[in-house]
Amino acid sequence: MAGEAQDQKLWPLPEFYFKVTITDVGEMSFKEVSGLDREHDVIEYRGGDDKAFTKVKMPGLIKNGDVTLKKGIFISDQNFWKWIGEVKLNTIKRRTVTISLLDEKDSPVQTWELANAWPKKITVEGFKADGNGVAMETLVLVHEGITIK
Repeated sequence: MAGEAQDQKLWPLPEFYFKVTITDVGEMSFKEVSGLDREHDVIEYRGGDDKAFTKVKMPGLIKNGDVTLKKGIFISDQNFWKWIGEVKLNTIKRRTVTISLLDEKDSPVQTWELANAWPKKITVEGFKADGNGVAMETLVLVHEGITIK
């Protein structure tokens, strides 16, 4: 029947409804978030007296990818520039960044939390005299781990 709620397991979540919260900055609106990945190094080992002519592969250290945030530039919005301006040799205010995928009721369905994040790079996208797009800035964050909440 039309208008009935869909089975939650039938449809995957859409990618376009999400929010990002940064400690000491608050909730911010972004156009794009990418780079939520985690990878393990592989340790290969073969004992000298091992009769199998193959190596054993074990999980090693965890590598976390950089997370990229893209947003429009707003008047008097300098939060990213202030944060990256705080970066000094061995001293930076690390923050928790929470990225939540939302359902139609504005409730978080899946949430990723970046631990001890800090800005590695900020880029202002190019300007075009004949363009009609939005002025954009990109912030690349490094962090020490992703957890799903």
